[in-house]
Amino acid sequence: MFDAYTSQVLTFIGINSILALSLYITALAGQLSVGHAAFMGIGAYTSTLLMSKLGWPFLASAAGGMLMGGLFGFCIGLPTLRLKDLYLAIATLAFNIIWVVVVMNIEAVGGALGIFNVPKVTNNTIVYISLGILFLFFYRLQDSRLGRAFRAIQEDEGAARAMGVNAVYYKVYAFTLGALLAAYAGALYAHFVTFISPHDFEVDRSIEILLFVVLGGSQTFIGPIFGAVLLTLAPEVLRFLAEYRLLVYGLMFVVIMLLRHEGIIEEHTFSWKRWSGMLRRERRESSP
Repeated sequence: MFDAYTSQVLTFIGINSILALSLYITALAGQLSVGHAAFMGIGAYTSTLLMSKLGWPFLASAAGGMLMGGLFGFCIGLPTLRLKDLYLAIATLAFNIIWVVVVMNIEAVGGALGIFNVPKVTNNTIVYISLGILFLFFYRLQDSRLGRAFRAIQEDEGAARAMGVNAVYYKVYAFTLGALLAAYAGALYAHFVTFISPHDFEVDRSIEILLFVVLGGSQTFIGPIFGAVLLTLAPEVLRFLAEYRLLVYGLMFVVIMLLRHEGIIEEHTFSWKRWSGMLRRERRESSP
């Protein structure tokens, strides 16, 4: 149906969309992570080793990668509960850096050279079925008890506690789930590119994931997906800026914060009630 190049771009769009959702669920509970690339790497390495060394099938190895990522997410999320905003961002950033340095010095997993000849299993079917399931999950999450608890904590954690919301439970839940999804995206990534190294999961990847959410908007789950699509396609169009990618990302952060800090997609962007109300107002104004 698609040529090789188009199919590859579509696969990366799907994987990046899953990464964007993994950070969105964390941000939904008021937590800012700049270490999601580490969880992505944990999933990639775990799945690769389980499949290559132990002969596990892809679904089992990907599930193993998810569980390992979720375990690390729980272990990082629990002790950092009291940290907020910049302090939490610094803590997760430090974790990302430490993880990369540790993996680079473990020869059993390829060290700085990484792992070659990873079995190629990931395709568009797997990626977009996974994304479709997540789309349904996040759609149902919006008005669920879990989603309301996340938003209450995001808006005002003190008030949420006063209303009986177990902030500790929900914050750890969100952080662990975000790490689990990032690890799954890492497994998909590893079994698509067939080569992974610690350099694939450095801080600049975490910043890229964060930019998906900031650019698209975190008011609704559509926003991060839109940001992921836009920023995955942008390098294909602006190849001449490849060497200045981090500079471009930094400028984008500044521009977004100054001009539209809520992101491109707002909560009611796709609301039928909003658009129908606008149409009714226009008709009333245009009528004699």
